[in-house]
Amino acid sequence: MSSVLLATCSYFPDGEPGVEHLDRALVERGVDAAWALWDDPDVDWAAADLVVIRSTWGYEYRPAEFLSWVDSIGPTLLNGADTIRWNLDKAYLVELADAGLPVVPTTSVETVDELRAAVARLGTAVVKPRIGAGGRGVRVVTADEEHGADGGPWIVQPLVESVRTTGEVSVYVFDGVAATRLDKVPAAGEIRVHEEYGGSTVPGTLDADTERVAVEAFAAVGRVRGAEPAYGRADLMWWEGRWVLGEIELVEPGLYLDVQSGNAEPFAELVARRLGRG
Repeated sequence: MSSVLLATCSYFPDGEPGVEHLDRALVERGVDAAWALWDDPDVDWAAADLVVIRSTWGYEYRPAEFLSWVDSIGPTLLNGADTIRWNLDKAYLVELADAGLPVVPTTSVETVDELRAAVARLGTAVVKPRIGAGGRGVRVVTADEEHGADGGPWIVQPLVESVRTTGEVSVYVFDGVAATRLDKVPAAGEIRVHEEYGGSTVPGTLDADTERVAVEAFAAVGRVRGAEPAYGRADLMWWEGRWVLGEIELVEPGLYLDVQSGNAEPFAELVARRLGRG
């Protein structure tokens, strides 16, 4: 059995786009790795020295099943089951804000009445499912619209207008060190930067401000959770004259290897260190 199992999904059975860069980087470090579907009952996850969630996209449609699988793996799971469970629910943003981290103002709501009240306070708001991925279910709503039919719970945030021009900045952090940056902008008329909605992603250049906020975000998770995540992505937005956290992705942050192949090296180094080979 391979030393490392990289968890993926049926849409990408051989790994995420650009996977050849990561596969090569792991081989160069003597890491014996294989890709496996997270929901394949025939995979012996316990036989691996390390399990790394990579491209398990679509988990938001089966969150209970996904979390049951996460819980079953045990201590070999990178980032850990407790942190992954916590990060799956976007209400974590409220907790990080309470811990002093600069975050897009976020309200967590359970009922339609709470949702309407939160939107009314803002006038125009962005509403997101608390468990969601890929921008699915994200809507811009106003107080006079009907916006609770799809069921909750939700988070409610002000519309960050800069997303239409500046977009978002994604900073990848490995073992507390910021490694690379991606710049993402939405299509005209959209706020979602994802490619399936017409958004575009290009390599960016790390600067002191975005690097600092991303590293602070990971440190804040460490304070809140008791252990800093091994790897992930901080998505930043420009709000009221500064960079703030929009989301932090610790479950299965896409590495965008087809756009930023440079993510392969620090990720492979991280895996090798966890195996005692770095």
